[in-house]
Amino acid sequence: MIKIDQPLLNNVSQLAKESPRGRKNYNFHKTYEDTLQRLINAIEPYSYIQPHKHENPDKREVFTVLQGRLLVVEFDQEGTITDHCIIAPHEGTFGAEIPNRTFHSIFSLEPGTIVYEIKDGPYSPIDDKNFAPWAPKEEETSTKEYIAGILNRLGVPLP
Repeated sequence: MIKIDQPLLNNVSQLAKESPRGRKNYNFHKTYEDTLQRLINAIEPYSYIQPHKHENPDKREVFTVLQGRLLVVEFDQEGTITDHCIIAPHEGTFGAEIPNRTFHSIFSLEPGTIVYEIKDGPYSPIDDKNFAPWAPKEEETSTKEYIAGILNRLGVPLP
């Protein structure tokens, strides 16, 4: 049995706070070849995950928030926001599933946000994500401005 408890969440959250990227994952799948990838992803505000889609190979992705608040955003091929939701268990929203071939990103809206992610496997860093050409790359300095712009367009207060 795999147990997901508060000590585990606290540990992964602390590692995310100490990480230069502002996030840390904890994998439950034994290998990258596993056909069902499962992990906890602790994400701090302004940690940036470049919008991407899972295509060729096609994969679905599910986000369930265990604590905190998470903004999930879907985009069209040109980068226009097509849908979004805030997942916050204490507000009555618990998760979202992203279909394959859909550009998306997630944004932590409060410190200590922890997401349980499920994605079709296997995982290969070569073709797992097709990054959006219209969004900044993770290492670019404009990522905070990009995040702020998305939050502003959606009327979501800055964390």
